[in-house]
Amino acid sequence: MARYHGSVCKLCRREKIKLFLKGERCFSPKCPIERQASVSGERGEVRERLSEYGIQLREKQRARLMSGILEKQFRKYFKTAERKKGLPGENLLRLLELRLDNIVFRLGFASSRNQARQLVRHRHVRVNGRCVNIPSYQVKIGDRISLDEKSKQLEIVKAAQEKAKERGFPAWMEFDPSTNAGRILELPKREEISIPVQEQLIVELYSK
Repeated sequence: MARYHGSVCKLCRREKIKLFLKGERCFSPKCPIERQASVSGERGEVRERLSEYGIQLREKQRARLMSGILEKQFRKYFKTAERKKGLPGENLLRLLELRLDNIVFRLGFASSRNQARQLVRHRHVRVNGRCVNIPSYQVKIGDRISLDEKSKQLEIVKAAQEKAKERGFPAWMEFDPSTNAGRILELPKREEISIPVQEQLIVELYSK
C-alpha cells in the first residue's frame, strides 16, 4: 500500500494544527507548530483564501492524515458511517478512533499512530489473548488489548508508556498497570474524541 514518505512536520504546518504524527516531538517545544506560526510556503502575514470546497477538503485531510490512512480507505469508512444509526460525522470519527492502531496509541504502547501500526503489523499486539496484525481491526466494547510478553520489554514501548501515564487515558477505556493491558469500557462520545475537526464539513464534502 502506498504511504507518505515525506516530512510529517510539513503536513502539520500545511494543516495549521498538530496532527501528532511524530511521537513525543509533537508534545515538546521542538514541534514546528510551536516554533513557527506561518505555514510553509507563506510569506509574512499573507493568508490563503479558501473556497467553501477548500475548507471542507482541509477538514477531511486533517482527519485522514491524523488517522494515517489513504483516501480510498477513508471514503469506505464514511460509507460505513452513513449506514449506521446516528450522525454520520460522529460515526466516522468513532470508527477511526476504534481502529486497533489508534487504540494501541491511546493506551500508550506507542508514541505515535505510525509506531502503533508497526507494532500491530509485527505481531506484537494481542486482542483478547489472540494475535491481531491488522491495524484497521475494529476494537469492540469489552475487548482486552495487550502486548506480547517479550514486546513489553522493548525500549520504545517503555518510553511511550511513561509519557502516556503522565498524560492519562481516555475515560472510555481503562488501563491496568499490573497486567499492562487495556480494556474498552464503552463507545467514545464525540467530546472524548480528540480529532480536532468539524466532522459536519466532511459530511458536506462527501454528500455533494
